[in-house]
Amino acid sequence: MEDKLLESIAYILPAAVTGLVAYYMFKGFINNKVYEKKLEALTHQKKESLPIKLKACERLLLFCDRINPVKMLIRIPPISEDTNDYLQLLIANIDQEFEHNLVQQIYISEDAWTAICAAKNAITNKLKQVAGNSNSANSFRENVLVDYSKTLPPTETAIDFIKNEVRNIL
Repeated sequence: MEDKLLESIAYILPAAVTGLVAYYMFKGFINNKVYEKKLEALTHQKKESLPIKLKACERLLLFCDRINPVKMLIRIPPISEDTNDYLQLLIANIDQEFEHNLVQQIYISEDAWTAICAAKNAITNKLKQVAGNSNSANSFRENVLVDYSKTLPPTETAIDFIKNEVRNIL
């Protein structure tokens, strides 16, 4: 009886070891194939999303350029001599540009979007501040141009964030 038990173990043990080795080899092979498929899907997804992200960065860079106070004052002439009318026209233009590009935030980092919003708000606040000290639309334009000739507009900081974003994407 004992001999038969030892003989059975002698047959079963190599078969069990071979079975375990085969199991772990196939498991490793399947895990490797799953990892390769995930990596391939991720690469494909990045290839598909890269143009969209770059397009969003381009549009937001254009937005920053369009709300640059110096360029905006040159592009948008006053509609009357009233400072408040001109201020409202400029703010409406900034808000319209912002709303047009609002959806682009899903394609960029939170830091870049925060910089863009901060630039928009800083420009709006500065325009309101300068408008309060101006007598007419033309003096308002001159005061803004003089003010921004001394300092860089906040849009430059936002543009730097967008450029960083593009560097990180590429």
